[in-house]
Amino acid sequence: MAIFKRKAAEPADITPLPKGRRSVSLALQGGGAHGAFQWGVLDRILEDDRLDVQAVSGVSAGAMNGAALVSGLAAEGAEGGRAALDKLWREVNQSGGRNVFGDSAIWSAAQPPDWFKDNPFWRAGETLAMSMSPYEFNPLNHNPLKRVLDAAVDFEAVRASPIRLFVAATAVRLARARVFTSAEMTPEVLMASACLPHLFQAIEIDGEPYWDGGYLTNPPLWPLIGEDTPGDVLLVTLNPMARDETPKGAGDIVDRLNEIVFNAPLVAELRAIAMAEDLMAQGHLKPGAYRNVRLHAIEADGWLNDLSLRSKFNTEWTFLNELKARGRAAADDWLKTCLPTVGVRASVDLQARFG
Repeated sequence: MAIFKRKAAEPADITPLPKGRRSVSLALQGGGAHGAFQWGVLDRILEDDRLDVQAVSGVSAGAMNGAALVSGLAAEGAEGGRAALDKLWREVNQSGGRNVFGDSAIWSAAQPPDWFKDNPFWRAGETLAMSMSPYEFNPLNHNPLKRVLDAAVDFEAVRASPIRLFVAATAVRLARARVFTSAEMTPEVLMASACLPHLFQAIEIDGEPYWDGGYLTNPPLWPLIGEDTPGDVLLVTLNPMARDETPKGAGDIVDRLNEIVFNAPLVAELRAIAMAEDLMAQGHLKPGAYRNVRLHAIEADGWLNDLSLRSKFNTEWTFLNELKARGRAAADDWLKTCLPTVGVRASVDLQARFG
C-alpha cells in the first residue's frame, strides 16, 4: 500500500476547464539513477501536452530533471523539454560507470552477483571502503556531474525562464535546508543538491558547504504552495513508501533504511499540509493564512519496489531506458485516471494517512 489513497476522477471532474491546458507545479524527489523513472514520467506528460508546468521543485536527480525540463521548455516548448531530458540522461550514461551518482560498491567495475554481495565478507570490505572520506580517496575533488550539467542544461535559459525552479540543498554547518531559486541556478547548485557526503566533497556556495538536499527536504513542497504558483502540485517520488515484508538480510536492511531516511522529510511536509487543511476545515485557521493545495502523485510504489539501493548508482543505458519505460507507464496510468481532477480537486487523500 502506498502512502496515498488515490481518488480517481469522477464524472463531475471530466467537465473541461476554461483553458485547454491545466496549470500545475511539479515536485520531483531525488534518488540517483532512479531519476530516469522521472524522465519517463515527464516525457509522457510532455508528449500528452495537457499540463502547463509553471513551477518545479526538486532535489538531487529530481533537481537535475527539473533544470533540464525548464531549460528545454524555454527553448522549444514540450518537444524541447523532452529533448533536454533525453540529452541529460545520455550524458549521465556517457560519463562512464556509476561515478556520476557515486559508487557504494567498493568502486568496482566488475560487480559480483547479489548473493555474493550479501555475504558478511563482502559487507565487511564494503564497510572498510566506505570508512574512507572523499577528501582522502578523491583529493582532487573530481566530480563528473559538472561535465554532465554543463553539457545538458542551458543555465542562462533556466535563469531567464518564467517557469520557476526551486532546488534544495542541505547547509552542512547550519543543519538547515536552503532552497535556491531560478535566478541563483548554476551547475554548483545542482551538484550541491546531489552531493552525498560519503562519496563527494561538500559543494561550497557563498562560503557555505552543502550536502544532498534530500536529508532535510525531499522534495521541498513549501515553495509551491504560495499564491504565485498553481493550485495543483504533482509529486513524483522515487523512494517507495511501503514494503510488504520486513527486511532480514544486511543489504535489504540498508536499502529499507535508506528509503525511510530519504522519505522522512517528505512525510513531515505532507503531515503539515494535512494538519493545516484539517484546521481550515474546522475553522481554526483563517483561509487567508494558508491556501489549500490540490495534491496529485505519481509514486515509486509498485513501479520501483523490486530495485535495490545499489541500482541507484547504475547508469547503464539499458537500465536507464527500462526505468524510463516504467515512468512512462506510470504517467500514462495517472493521465487516464487522475488528470481530469487537476484544477478541480486533489486526487490523493492525505487525510486518510495523516488526518
